[in-house]
Amino acid sequence: MRQHFGLGCALLGAIGFGTAACAAEQITFVSQGGAYQAAQTVAILDPAAKKLGITINQDSIPDAWPAIKTQVGSGKPIWDVVDTPTGNCLRGGEQGLIEKLDFSKIPNGAAMPEAYRSPYSVSYEFYSSVLAYSQKTFPKDAPNSWVDFWDVKKFPGRRALRNHPFATLEAALMADGVAPDKLYPLDVDRAFRKLEEIKPHITVWWTSGAQSAQLLNDGEVDMEMAWNGRVSAVAKEGAKVSFTYNQGILQSTSLCILKGAPNLGTAIKFLNEAVDPVHQANLPLQIDYGPGNPKAFETNVIKPERAAQLPSEPANAAKQALMSYAWWSSPAGEAAEKRWASFMQK
Repeated sequence: MRQHFGLGCALLGAIGFGTAACAAEQITFVSQGGAYQAAQTVAILDPAAKKLGITINQDSIPDAWPAIKTQVGSGKPIWDVVDTPTGNCLRGGEQGLIEKLDFSKIPNGAAMPEAYRSPYSVSYEFYSSVLAYSQKTFPKDAPNSWVDFWDVKKFPGRRALRNHPFATLEAALMADGVAPDKLYPLDVDRAFRKLEEIKPHITVWWTSGAQSAQLLNDGEVDMEMAWNGRVSAVAKEGAKVSFTYNQGILQSTSLCILKGAPNLGTAIKFLNEAVDPVHQANLPLQIDYGPGNPKAFETNVIKPERAAQLPSEPANAAKQALMSYAWWSSPAGEAAEKRWASFMQK
């Protein structure tokens, strides 16, 4: 765990009041660690702590969901604010593990599009599952849709898909002609029928972002579903790869507050500050993620050429399907997740 001190506490200590005077003005913030958490520390967490005059204690864990259940179940949660896949916030809200938000106290969140927030969460950052391809295999006339990905005659080559139903079912339905804005509720039977068509042509079902990037970088596949940031990273290193946002699946992590958080009032203030447009605009200067608040693109922080690369830039977002975490956290979504395992075992 790392600590970051806000200016207010530092000043109190300097003039002799000690840190006890502002002990309540702190939160514990949890994210996924690595380069991503380091980037948000510079772009969002440190500036928010300074502006609010609070202490932000940080923790990191790859999957926060089990700890959320354990902490809230104990009646004494340690964490306050969690950056986690949006579905966890919704599921947690339904199960009484996540606080319901009062958006009158979160004006930055209230101003965001309704689809980017829920009663329990606000979108924090966006990434996309996109169609990526080798420019060596396709120097021109590259695949540009999931219909193209499924067309093994027009676009021959080795293919990879993620070994997970999220985004993969959406891609299958778009390959079968469903418009990106007409996907939900997902027609699960139709999606699996379409996946049966392409399954014999899938060389690898990848299980991590690093693996998907390596497949492209090493030329083991000619096209695949991948996360935009992973493709951008290997392209910057010189790999002849590219991707299209057309028919991408726009996905997010969100911020939510644990039920019974020890520093609830401060957590709400932080939540509002974390989605401030300027702080949000600073994030893509540090890492290849799109801001959760689209008003970030109205600031002068993100230059047009950089904005054009980001998944949540309005023109790019308009080409994509916005994942419905409400559907995936519903009984139908949970059933689709379970069905995936039997599909892969066939």
